[in-house]
Amino acid sequence: MRKQLDRLADKWTLQVLALLDHRTHRFNELQRRLEGVSHRMLATTLRQLERDGMLIRTVHPTVPPKVEYTLTPLGRQLHGLMRPFVDWAESNTRTIAMARTAFDARATGQ
Repeated sequence: MRKQLDRLADKWTLQVLALLDHRTHRFNELQRRLEGVSHRMLATTLRQLERDGMLIRTVHPTVPPKVEYTLTPLGRQLHGLMRPFVDWAESNTRTIAMARTAFDARATGQ
C-alpha cells in the first residue's frame, strides 16, 4: 500500500491523470501541457501508471510510430477519488500561501 500512496503523492501522477481524464493524449502533447516535466520523468511516470493498470499505451504502426495514452477504468476511478482533493487544493491555494507568508514572518521575527 505504501508504494501506491507514494505514487499518488508524486508531483506528476495527479497531473497526468487529470489530463488523460478528458481525452487521449500523445506523449508530446502531455509534455507540452505539463510545464516543467522532463522527457525522462514523464516517460517514467507513464510507464509506472501503465504498469499499475491506470492507463493504456497504444502504439499505432505508422512511421514515425504514433503512441497514445488513455486512462483505464481503474485510472478514471482513481481520478474521480482524487478530484475532490485537487479541487480543495486549487480553491485554497491563496489561503495556504497567506498562511505560509504569515508563518514565515513570525518565524523570522518580522
